[in-house]
Amino acid sequence: MSKRRRSASTQAAPSAARRRRAPLWSKLAVTVGALLMMVSGGSLIAVKSFADTLRDSVKLAEPGVLAGPSEQAAPGATALKGAFDILLLGIDTRPGQKASDARSDTIIIVHVSGTHREAYMMSVPRDLRVNVPGHGYTKVTGAFTAGVGPKGDWAGGLKVASKTISTLTGITFEAAAVVDFSGFNKVIKALGSVRMCVEADTKSIHHFFVNGKPRYVGGMQDAKEADAYSARTGNRRFVHKKGCRNMQDWEALDFARQRYLPDNSTDYGRQRHQQQLIQAMVAKATSAGVLTDVGKVNNLIRAAGESMLLSLPRGMDVIDFFFAMQDIAAADLLSLKTNSGWFNGFEIDGESFEDLNDRSKLMFKAASVDKLGEFVLMNPDFVNKKV
Repeated sequence: MSKRRRSASTQAAPSAARRRRAPLWSKLAVTVGALLMMVSGGSLIAVKSFADTLRDSVKLAEPGVLAGPSEQAAPGATALKGAFDILLLGIDTRPGQKASDARSDTIIIVHVSGTHREAYMMSVPRDLRVNVPGHGYTKVTGAFTAGVGPKGDWAGGLKVASKTISTLTGITFEAAAVVDFSGFNKVIKALGSVRMCVEADTKSIHHFFVNGKPRYVGGMQDAKEADAYSARTGNRRFVHKKGCRNMQDWEALDFARQRYLPDNSTDYGRQRHQQQLIQAMVAKATSAGVLTDVGKVNNLIRAAGESMLLSLPRGMDVIDFFFAMQDIAAADLLSLKTNSGWFNGFEIDGESFEDLNDRSKLMFKAASVDKLGEFVLMNPDFVNKKV
């Protein structure tokens, strides 16, 4: 018999953050964000000049992956009109991992208002308990795995995950992307570095000092295992020091992957840092020094496209999709945190899950009817504080 037990919140209530301007609307949270702004944030002339590279680099899912508005779009659609939503799934594959084990550890919904003047990012907690048709109850991160199958079919994973998340939130998606988070290193290498800010000294569970140099060591599930490895080998855990600086690919990615954080924000903190990483990538990718360098832009497009699967409205060309983003390049972006940053957990048979609290359900409901502006005014504690 299943035993369900509530657990206490693991984080102090976050402070409210005020609304802020964001000239780059889609500071998303997976590689697609970098690619979107890399192209749509630049000039139309620049986009056209790299159209062939973009079409060749980005893999498109076949029609029928997304349910809802995307399946009703007219052939030859060239614009996204009114309010719309984009689903972003970030997977984080590692060397030696089976293709069938891919999980969507990062799930973000981007909602753009009907006026195209506001855009919002909403993270979906990976441990939410959901019912995946044909597979039973599991964590929402496993919905993608359920559809991937033995051959690692990302389109199959996206189809199952998007249907599950749509049922959970009441939101249907006009477009979606699956991105291999480890593919970020190629993008950051093409950029040279990205500027990141660390709120407090943060120990890594993935990088250690081996022979005096930081090195990735796989297999660590948590801080306890990392400390045990360090004690056994004498290899100290790498520490991300407090402060802002330019980071190389391995350091930026490692920081964005950490769940065991000084403020005990666990996966919510990781979501925040992943969003910060995309913001940093977008800022660098759309800087004058990058956009005016033909070689760099081509390298960035190829690097992002290699690790991405994009699903678009039926009949929409990939170039037209990026052009459509141009209309909301000056939108006011807010990053929102589900459950206002609290872990709303429970256990079933010893396994930890999470629920959406009532206000989070209202947030997704507000997005489904394009009323997020009103929700934010009434719930300012749902806004992520800018680093």
